[in-house]
Amino acid sequence: MTKKENFKKIVEELKKLYPDATCALEFGGEPWKLLVMGRLSAQCTDARVNIVCRELFEKYPTAEALAEGDIENIENIVRPCGLFRTKAANIKDACAMLVDDYNGVLPDEMDELLKFPGVGRKIANLLLGDIYKKPAVVADTHCIRICGRLGAYPESNKDPLKTEKIMSSLIAPEEQSDFCHRIVQFGRDVCTARSPKCGECVLKELCKHGRKEK
Repeated sequence: MTKKENFKKIVEELKKLYPDATCALEFGGEPWKLLVMGRLSAQCTDARVNIVCRELFEKYPTAEALAEGDIENIENIVRPCGLFRTKAANIKDACAMLVDDYNGVLPDEMDELLKFPGVGRKIANLLLGDIYKKPAVVADTHCIRICGRLGAYPESNKDPLKTEKIMSSLIAPEEQSDFCHRIVQFGRDVCTARSPKCGECVLKELCKHGRKEK
């Protein structure tokens, strides 16, 4: 069985395990909110971002409002997410850019998304996949760790861009975004960073790391 065929089976097993592939960030279908939440999620849990953004979006219910918001107030709200000064400046400036340069419509091209303050390929791919349903691999820590264990590349690889390119070649385009959401949940429930539960994993026979654990 080729690596691509193996990952096709992995995709199907994850679909059975998590039939509802949803983004862990509760952005309510509003693109600008996912732009903001994606930036706040760097080195912070999605759960904390969701909590913080309830207050943030209540005070600033539109991209225009956040763009015009007082920077110290924004900093105080996002402080629990860490790196709060940089993140506050980024999300305020990103909203201003969205409103002023794009008439409030989030662009659907990688090169355009990368122009936004604080947006790298991980956030851009999240936006492309969730907002525009385009092929997109979000190479976050869960994806990098788990796909290495599964055998997509050596487990020593920690490079997000290399991970993105390899996984884009192994996962069917229409499956990529949902696969990444499922991998995040799988990483929390089963394939945890410190102690993967290989003994009870449905992917064990398809997993290079899991087969070693026999």
